[in-house]
Amino acid sequence: MALRSSEITIPNVRLGLEDLLTVIQSLDEPSRARVAQALAEVEMDARFKDLIEQLAARASAEDLTDADIDREVQAVREAGRPA
Repeated sequence: MALRSSEITIPNVRLGLEDLLTVIQSLDEPSRARVAQALAEVEMDARFKDLIEQLAARASAEDLTDADIDREVQAVREAGRPA
């Protein structure tokens, strides 16, 4: 997601991007982790939205059965198990 503006307006408060970063850096570790998590969630939501749109645009495979899917899931699970 592109940065729309380097400045955010909060009623009666104006922060530049560098000011905001300074504020975030001054937070305690749990608070910085919350900021990081919030940013990651926004990015993940955008990626999932794009993925869902791409998948929705694809033609469905008419020859794929539920049994085929079950076999593939089982094969992946077995391949992921430690030997």
